[in-house]
Amino acid sequence: MTGSERLERYINDVLTKPKDYPETIVQACQRFVDDMNRKDIYFDVGAANNAIENVELMPHTKGKWKDKPTILEDFQCFWIGSLFGWKWTKNDFRRFRYAYVQVPRKNGKSHIVICIALVMFGCDEEQGAEVYLGATSQEHSRDLLYRPAKYIVNHSDDYREAYGVEVGATSMVQPDNNATLKTVIKKPDDGASPHCAVVDEYHEHESSDQYDTFNTGMGSRDQPLLHIITTAGGDLGSPCKYEYDDCKRVLRKEIEADTKFILIYEPDEGDEWHDPKILKKVNPCLGVSVNEDYLLDQLEIAKVSAEKQNIFRTKHLNQWVGSKVAWMNMLAWQRQKDTSLSWDDFKDKPCHIGLDLASKKDLCAISVLFEEGGHYYSFPFFFAPEGAAETNDRYPQFVNRGELELTDGNMTDYAFIEKKLLEICEFADVKSIAYDPYQATYLVTRLQEKRIKLVEFNHTVVNMSEPMKELEARVLNGELHHNGNACMTWQVSNVAAKLDVKDNIYPNKSNRNDERCKIDGVVAMIMAFGRWLGEDDPDNPYEERGFRTL
Repeated sequence: MTGSERLERYINDVLTKPKDYPETIVQACQRFVDDMNRKDIYFDVGAANNAIENVELMPHTKGKWKDKPTILEDFQCFWIGSLFGWKWTKNDFRRFRYAYVQVPRKNGKSHIVICIALVMFGCDEEQGAEVYLGATSQEHSRDLLYRPAKYIVNHSDDYREAYGVEVGATSMVQPDNNATLKTVIKKPDDGASPHCAVVDEYHEHESSDQYDTFNTGMGSRDQPLLHIITTAGGDLGSPCKYEYDDCKRVLRKEIEADTKFILIYEPDEGDEWHDPKILKKVNPCLGVSVNEDYLLDQLEIAKVSAEKQNIFRTKHLNQWVGSKVAWMNMLAWQRQKDTSLSWDDFKDKPCHIGLDLASKKDLCAISVLFEEGGHYYSFPFFFAPEGAAETNDRYPQFVNRGELELTDGNMTDYAFIEKKLLEICEFADVKSIAYDPYQATYLVTRLQEKRIKLVEFNHTVVNMSEPMKELEARVLNGELHHNGNACMTWQVSNVAAKLDVKDNIYPNKSNRNDERCKIDGVVAMIMAFGRWLGEDDPDNPYEERGFRTL
């Protein structure tokens, strides 16, 4: 069966069984059928088949299919065939200059878009073609984009020889054609003139700079392609969300965008995210590249974890979920409150301390974390200047409860914090004090003079992600206990987990536009817990990844 026949089979299946597919997919297929009646465009079956066949000659780069030729699913034939098959009647150039593909993780979108880029790099025979694979970080561009592209070309002798491709460590070229393929991080140079540009995981992009620069550089090309691939995200103000909203309007025929191809797999309005039946509806490669048992396991975890729910819904259901979805399951956090916990019971017992001096004009936090028998016991201490209490209506109640200590004036007096830390060091067996070097120089210097062990703990995703995940797991498993400090509980409820493309998480404020929203105590607790994790590991990977013992 040819690629175009599989494309046609996909459309027929979608339109005859619309309840089995997302509404957005039904709309995309109906758009295809409607466009067949137009005179200004036509569908070139031969061109569609050629593109699909070219992709299927390229090998997989990992997993159980490594080195085996790509075998496309019907929805992928629809995707590739649409991009290369639709053409303008007036000049025979390809119709689509833009593509937006939003599909859940592990449904093959990265592999397919790399193959599409390689088709345009070589098979198009575009003179001086510039092909760009765009990402937000060096690691992402190297490991997830260029390395697979490099592997495909190195293991495709016919492709490499047919187009004279020379593969380098960071780019590939066709000397006879003056064509290049390389990765781009964040914003490319203004001189770029893309024939094909991929913007990978657009939901991770904080601005539209990369997309805009690619777009403005395509003007000299006859049939370029600017291709977005992404999952849903958690930032409802991101450029990707705006692009997604526009694409939905195109599919609903509210606006026109003749040159934009759109493929969005997502639950429909009214679908319950926790319904296992939705998994098949939104994961077109379920049972192929997506393991159903794995997704069912992740679904059960997501039902009890707010942070895991966020991950599950954005990555595996492809739902846009706002950052107001909390990191912590607050029912589990409240369950772990133990008002019988007494500070005095931990005399001379080992602990690690997290110190967050986020702002001298506002809240500062000390988190003391004891460990005993595989369980952890949290005691927080908070400080703020009197001036801050006048602008944050939460603070007075915490002061009245004895959970927040105010210092005179409009600036936190670090002498109070130093005194408290020295008292704790006298009381307990302090293994280390973890601190972020930002704004901590003076206090750290003072403490060093007292021969206290201080460990630099930079607030990077690499350092924060694993302790943050493990901390939530300990709460859910009943292994972390706290004394019910209301100031800390309020801050825990303020934390949203920012996700990156590799499912690393980072503590963000749930409302970053509200200056009264604070999470400093949680950050300090994560730091303290990170030190415990580092101590449990004899190789101490955390220290290797950025902790420096002074």
